[in-house]
Amino acid sequence: MKLKPVFLLFCLLAASLTSMAQQRPVFSQYMFNGLVLNPAYAGNQPQTSVSLLYRNQWINVAGAPRTATLIAHTAFKDLPIGTGFLLSRDQIGVHDDYSIYSSYAYKLKLRVGTLAMGLQAGFNYTISDFTKPNIVDQDDPNFGYRLTNFSPNFGTGAFYSTEKSYAGISIPYIINNKLKGGESLIEEARRKRYYFVTGGHVFTLKQGIKIKPSTLLRFNEGAPVGYDLNANVFLQDVVNVGVSYRSNDAVIMLFEIILNQNITFGYAYDRTLSKIVNYTDGTHELMLTYRRSLGKGPCHAYF
Repeated sequence: MKLKPVFLLFCLLAASLTSMAQQRPVFSQYMFNGLVLNPAYAGNQPQTSVSLLYRNQWINVAGAPRTATLIAHTAFKDLPIGTGFLLSRDQIGVHDDYSIYSSYAYKLKLRVGTLAMGLQAGFNYTISDFTKPNIVDQDDPNFGYRLTNFSPNFGTGAFYSTEKSYAGISIPYIINNKLKGGESLIEEARRKRYYFVTGGHVFTLKQGIKIKPSTLLRFNEGAPVGYDLNANVFLQDVVNVGVSYRSNDAVIMLFEIILNQNITFGYAYDRTLSKIVNYTDGTHELMLTYRRSLGKGPCHAYF
């Protein structure tokens, strides 16, 4: 028996009380926007990069997550540092979460490769508007009010890379901020700490064809370990097609195309593996990136 849309919305609103508090936005194209996971990625390539990401999750489900993010970072020609900036708006149910974070990375040239150590700091500003739902019981204490919350935070990470390989570890949000409020459903809600481990390598199959397997391990306090398994194929360094498996969540198909020397466009489609697949057409994620080289090398890299 299928759930009615109204009941689906009610369940989503109720679930969002904890999901908004415990989880950060999930992206499918993070392997090309490492700054969303690790501040040490800032300025990893000798270029300036600006990306716009838009993610519309669970199409056709009212109140489902929608995320818009601006990611910008740059290296410096004569300095072993990188700086970055993240601006994001994440909507789910009655919650509207704005975040602003800046990052700094210091890079050490090793005999083989580069080791970067990074820090980030910023804040989240969350607006929870419980006047939006149409509630039958107007005296229900869990609805009919508007709550705002300011949550400063900071994080750290390390990122090692060579021309064809990378590995990283990060804790981008260290403080387990509590969503403060006077209502019982909000009082116990906290943002949970995440730990990320990433890694990948680019193999040349033959001239004009490269493949990059990569993985992401996701450790969330109070939750099972999650992981992503990814494989991307680069054709003539112009088109990139890939597939990912996100544990107990989704199968993802994605592609990226280089439009010109500076601009690339990416798209990802998530097909969920949970029971909500009966009520949604999946998740769409769009990415537009502008890169400008700081030297003579190419603007586009494999990670």
